[in-house]
Amino acid sequence: MVKKGYAAASGLIAVVVLILGCATAASLQTSAVQSGYAPVNGLKMYYEIHGTANGNTPPLVLLHGGGSTIETSFGKVLPALAKTRQVIAFEQQGHGHTADIIDRPFTFEQSADDTAALLRHLEIGKADFFGYSNGGHIVIQLAVSHPDLVRKLVIESAMFQRDGSDPGFWKSFEHAKPDDMPPELQKAYLGAAPHPEDLPTFFAKSVQRMLNFKGWTPADIQSINAPTLVMVGDHDIVRPEHAVEMFRLLPHAQLAVLPGTDHMTIVNRSDWLVPMVETFLDSPMPLARPNGKEKR
Repeated sequence: MVKKGYAAASGLIAVVVLILGCATAASLQTSAVQSGYAPVNGLKMYYEIHGTANGNTPPLVLLHGGGSTIETSFGKVLPALAKTRQVIAFEQQGHGHTADIIDRPFTFEQSADDTAALLRHLEIGKADFFGYSNGGHIVIQLAVSHPDLVRKLVIESAMFQRDGSDPGFWKSFEHAKPDDMPPELQKAYLGAAPHPEDLPTFFAKSVQRMLNFKGWTPADIQSINAPTLVMVGDHDIVRPEHAVEMFRLLPHAQLAVLPGTDHMTIVNRSDWLVPMVETFLDSPMPLARPNGKEKR
């Protein structure tokens, strides 16, 4: 059961969701790390490649939360995941080391297209994807608009419609201001951004993306044939009931609701996340059925 204080707290958490991924203390210390900038749809997109490729496992692509960076969203899990597979992480338009295109808004559609373009640049034909929060929304859009690139999906703390969260959550974006951004995430932005003076613009564009959130139809979700692991905390901004609804709509889905976990702490649950994600990714692909769905 969700605590009664959830509705009141969701307004405060709303501002954090743009930034979504409270900073983790762990540094990304893995062997064989490559980094660079890729020409992607007018961007110079920063990316990192951790671990080594092997013929048995496709690369895992990480998509960080809104307003966040690779480290703030995945610092606790990336080193462990890269021990068994190649992991590709990148920073989206205007986030982290990737400079913004000032007159181009942040949209999930554009971010999905940017992700696809990066994979083409890296000559990757198919991959697994792990998206946290707004990164999860981008993963949904990627599966809808670029299904040929997707083998498996992990969608963490994301929703497919506005009713996936409390109305107060959406209301709070109407009055969000840069000072509401958590200090550790301001520090991460200012330390990595090529133009740190753009912080107010970055924040405003992040807010606008959430104000414009339209989501996806049930038919869109049902069209995703890739096996998908849906993960939320039991005190997440995403209602557990909504996660169950998404799980039921997806043809090949698994569901994990982490106890005693909210939107901020889920990124730190590496002791739970890593084994669940690895087990899911390493499991056999489901057999296709005539109606495109696996038996429940």
